[in-house]
Formats: sequence, C-alpha cells, structure tokens
Amino acid sequence: MKQLILIALISASLFGCKDNKPTDGKFHIVTTTSMITDLVENIGGDKVVVQGLMAAGVDPHLYKASEGDVSKLSNANMILYSGLHLEGKLVEVFEKMKKQNINTVAISDALDKKDLIGSTLFASNYDPHIWFDVKNWEQITVFVAQQLATAMPENKEYFKANADTYLNKLKALKEEIEAEIATLPEDKRRLVTAHDAFRYFGKAYNFDVVGLQGLSTATEAGVQDVQKTASYIIEHKVKAVFIESSVPRRTVEALQAAVNSKKQEVVIGGTLFSDALGNPGTPEGTYIGMFKFNVHTIVSSLK
Repeated sequence: MKQLILIALISASLFGCKDNKPTDGKFHIVTTTSMITDLVENIGGDKVVVQGLMAAGVDPHLYKASEGDVSKLSNANMILYSGLHLEGKLVEVFEKMKKQNINTVAISDALDKKDLIGSTLFASNYDPHIWFDVKNWEQITVFVAQQLATAMPENKEYFKANADTYLNKLKALKEEIEAEIATLPEDKRRLVTAHDAFRYFGKAYNFDVVGLQGLSTATEAGVQDVQKTASYIIEHKVKAVFIESSVPRRTVEALQAAVNSKKQEVVIGGTLFSDALGNPGTPEGTYIGMFKFNVHTIVSSLK
C-alpha cells in the first residue's frame, strides 16, 4: 500500500509541476547525500543551484522522500544520487524520474565494478560506502564534471578548471591522512564502528574493520552481534570503539557494556561521520574536513 501511495504521489507531482521549472536561468541540481552536495557545489560553482535532500546526520539508508522532495526532484534539471542502493527507499523515485526524461545520474557509475567491494548481503551486491576511499572520490569528481559539461557544454572549461582545483585538494588530503595514519602501528589498526560503513577506508589504509550492524542500518544489531564483536575486541585488545553521527549510539554503548562486563575496558573513542557530513559552516561540513576529522579521531583514540 505504501508503495502505491508513493507512486501516486510521484505521478501527481510530476503532472502538477511539469510547467513549474525554475525560470531564473540557472541550472538546478538536486542531490541526495551531503557528500554529493558538497562535491557538486565545488565543481558547479556559480553556474548551478544545488539543493541537497539530506542534511547533516541524516541516514540515507532509511531516508524516505517527502512530497516536497518529489516536487524538487521533478523540477530539477539534473538529479545526482549515490547509487548501489545506498538510498534504498528512493530507488522507485529515481526510476520514475528517469522515465520522465529527467537527467538522473548515479555517481557510483563512475567506478569500475572490479574496484567495488562485493557483498551478497546487500541489495546492490556491493558495499555502497564508496566515498571512504579518496581515490574513488577523485574518479567521481572527474565523472561529475563530465556530466555537468555534457548538460552545459558552454561551461565545459569552467567545470574542468573547478574539478582540477578540487582534485589538487584531494591529493593534499591523501598525503595528510596517510602521514597521520602512518603514526599508528599496524597492529592497532582495528576499527570497530556502529555499522559496516568503513570497508573502503579499511582496504585503502590497511585497517581491519568490524561493524556492529551490516552495510545498511535498516536492520539493528542483535545480541549475538554484540557478543561476537565484544569477543573480537577482547581478543585483539582494542582500546576504543566508535559511534556514528547518523546512527543511534545505543548499540555501541551496549557493546561497551558487554566488553566491560568481561573485565576489559574499552572506551568510546568519539563520533565518526559515516553516511553524512557535519553541520554546514563547520570543517566537518565538507568532504575534506570530514575525512580529516575521522582520521584524527580514529588515530588519536587507537594509539
């Protein structure tokens, strides 16, 4: 029933808004996650107007489109979303937009499938948390610039120049975080978090990653998950575990209690940004600032 209501809502919105496209002469882009919003703002500059659906702390796995969101999407010149079923409850919305000839693009299409981390336990059969390897984000930067250039060929050089500037910033980011991670001994590179969002990070920077919940936050961790993870922490003498800004902290607190009950201390090392950036206007409100914050929090807590 809910699916039928959603489809009816989309159809009604498309029919009612088809002549309500913005008339300000700007190219309007709607994005889903805050990471994509930040990226498009860097590349698009003053040639585009960007509207992000998901604010700081919003979990894309559980996000449902409101009537206002559908109106924004149906009136956009372009929609950029992550893909790989990250926005699992919006899949039908995106398909409907494509059928209405709205330029709807998954940024994950920038990546070769062989570079993705597979998972038979997730809807797309791949881990969707692709932004946690900066190399992936570099490829996505080039891809997004190409998508904008195709849509607005008169601004091709402008988008390329902005992308090149941003790529230089990403190169500097890689050098900075690699230097900080190098200060953490390899036997201490064990990252335990609320849900399984950091495998690309682990693969890129040689961390053993354990998430209490699976790749999606739609299913909660059970008692067995907590006990299994607690045993891992005790066996490897992990000093700290981490909560996430977009996931309730109660499961990590239950994990901490389970470990402490076994006479081994583990602390909550801090909050990591996983599926969303921090608040706008803060360093963590940008992709680069978020990545620096996460790495510093992880390294300082595990040392």
